[in-house]
Amino acid sequence: MDSLRQEKIQKFEEFVDRRLKPDLVHAIAERDKIFDQQKIFSDLRKNIENLEKNSVTSLRTLVNLGSEVYMQAEVPDTQRIFVDVGLGFHVEFTWSEALKFISLREEKLERQIEDYTRLIASIKAQIKLVCEGIRELLQIPEEKTVEGLVF
Repeated sequence: MDSLRQEKIQKFEEFVDRRLKPDLVHAIAERDKIFDQQKIFSDLRKNIENLEKNSVTSLRTLVNLGSEVYMQAEVPDTQRIFVDVGLGFHVEFTWSEALKFISLREEKLERQIEDYTRLIASIKAQIKLVCEGIRELLQIPEEKTVEGLVF
């Protein structure tokens, strides 16, 4: 194999290893963070709907103080709740206001998940394309592709 071809193969492999794979890992991690946020808002919505359905006006609960240390707390009025709206800010909402906010936030998170899913698919397609280029440079027939070159 000539040195020019070997140099091209090396550049393609470096591009996959140093750029595309880290981009893919980052995109998947970011999408996972959004899935976690989506779960938090979904759980909050379900809890509010349960409070409404059961007409709960006060409750006793355990509150995590940190490091898995809990204490009992009494909530004398459940009609208004504080919701984390981001950047460390909490806003006091009625149940209906909170549900509207949660619905808007869930829509936004769903759009972000779709964007990251498209980005992940695009990066995977780029990796596949580069691997096909490497295969062609190595002159390996498609049915005999070496497992180590498939990403």
